[in-house]
Amino acid sequence: MNRRKLLLASLAAPAIAPNLAAAQSFPNRPITLLVPFPPGGATDIQMRSFAEAATRAFGVNVLTENRPGAGATLSASTVARARPDGYTIAQFPLPAMRLPFMQRMPFNPRTDFTPIMHLTGYLFIMCVRGDSPYRTWADLVADARRRPGEVRIGNTGANGTPHLANIDLATRSNIEVTHVPFRGEGDAIPALLGGHIEATASGSGPIQLITEGRLRALNVWTRERSRRLPDVPTLIELGFQDMVVTSPYGLVGPAGMDPEIVARLHQGFRTALNDPAHLATLERLDMPVEYLNPADYAAFIARTIQEEEARVDRLGLRG
Repeated sequence: MNRRKLLLASLAAPAIAPNLAAAQSFPNRPITLLVPFPPGGATDIQMRSFAEAATRAFGVNVLTENRPGAGATLSASTVARARPDGYTIAQFPLPAMRLPFMQRMPFNPRTDFTPIMHLTGYLFIMCVRGDSPYRTWADLVADARRRPGEVRIGNTGANGTPHLANIDLATRSNIEVTHVPFRGEGDAIPALLGGHIEATASGSGPIQLITEGRLRALNVWTRERSRRLPDVPTLIELGFQDMVVTSPYGLVGPAGMDPEIVARLHQGFRTALNDPAHLATLERLDMPVEYLNPADYAAFIARTIQEEEARVDRLGLRG
């Protein structure tokens, strides 16, 4: 009996030891952070700053890789198929929890990911050019009523959070506009500056352009006014009593990750989240720290998926 136990133990050891060794030595090569939006927008700015802080925390390079398109779900699609070794991580935006109920997607948001940490949420802004005749949201509404369907409002991707919020906002304002999807604000803002659209819903990336006067903010979508844009009203102040849109996000890896590697990632990323340089970036973008540990983030994802499925059904968008 003892000899049989020894034989079984010797056969099992080679399968366990490499996994244990990998976890204990993690990380020993670069980590890739997949970003589902193009360069230049608030997400890209925040994630690059975060990756630089994470590089200092881990002692290995943490590199961002932009994967825009497909309604901000390409990063989720990629990480769902990645090896669960901790070296491929993705930002997990709300569209990744919404679009699977609207169309066929190559991943299941409930089962194909390992939650690591929640990070922050956006400051969304409705922007127009600095020389636009629209000085307020009421001005845009009045023009849209005079010219149904002719006012073009951009968003950061078809069926993304700003797109659905724009639809809701137009419906509540009793106007018909043309919604123009882009791959992210890094594409939408140049189109706005070039006069190809009249307005766009953007993250906080173009705040500097607003303070310089090249763009004008008509409203913000947070519960309270922005610290950086204190003169710009919220949607609540404009009469849309329950419209608070921030689209919070965090980090996930593939399903099946070693808990020890998840713990090491969480520890390093939490250090990066609170790195002074990264906190300064969040301050500049007016984005709050919204930390959640892996267990709490998993619960948040489960609740959010349920809410997004209900939203899709309520709006009649189920594919």
